[in-house]
Amino acid sequence: MRKSIIFWLISLLVTISASVFQRLTGPTYPISGKTVVGNTNIEYSFPRSHSTSKDCEVKIKVSSPEIVAKLKWKRHKMNEEWTPEEMKYDNGYMIAYLPKQPAAGKLEYRIKIISDNNQTILPPNKNVVIRFKDDVPVYVLIPHIFFIFLAMLFSTRTGLEYFNQKEYKKFLYPTLIFIILGGFIFGPIVQKFAFGAYWTGIPFGYDLTDNKTLIAFLFWLIPFFYRNRPSVFSKYVIIAAIVTLIVFLIPHSLFGSELDYTTNRKINEF
Repeated sequence: MRKSIIFWLISLLVTISASVFQRLTGPTYPISGKTVVGNTNIEYSFPRSHSTSKDCEVKIKVSSPEIVAKLKWKRHKMNEEWTPEEMKYDNGYMIAYLPKQPAAGKLEYRIKIISDNNQTILPPNKNVVIRFKDDVPVYVLIPHIFFIFLAMLFSTRTGLEYFNQKEYKKFLYPTLIFIILGGFIFGPIVQKFAFGAYWTGIPFGYDLTDNKTLIAFLFWLIPFFYRNRPSVFSKYVIIAAIVTLIVFLIPHSLFGSELDYTTNRKINEF
């Protein structure tokens, strides 16, 4: 009993850690930082994902209103001129807006700041790329997140049973059920609401989120088919658990849907 509790605690810790890592390293997580231009302290957090329902607010926190700031943007991967937008001061922030785009549309943007005859570009290393998506109802999004979390939790717990050799099947079945519910039922529904397509992984595209779900599922089918052969069953279980952890660490939305502005068709970046 004590060993089982320890295994569950380890599984929970691994799942939470992997979820946080996946979120923080993903292409939709805001780019944040601090800098000083002239005598002005600046803090920023630039969004990389936004709803198609409204323009996207971009703002920087400044210690003084006596600066000039311009937001410059253009459509991603398009050979076109940058569109400048003067940022306006409002209660400690310089603010401007990016125009809303169709689902899967992407914009590149950056901010030029001039203060006390000093100037800089934010972010300093590369342009920010933001992707727009249609709103997903919470009654679809929450079950998707919940079942994917449970799939990872039970996957890890099933793998840890390798060190116990007692109740593999007890955890194997929920693992497969939660992968199906989170990745193949609610996942495609979320994708449909956000980008207009149920599935953009193999064989229809290169969406890494869809493909990594497929990979995890296929690896768990192997121990399922060998569940009545104890001599090899445990080996396939631990392999499936390790593969699932690896694919779960891959940032969410990487190589996801992208609008080709030249054709107005959605493609998968690869």
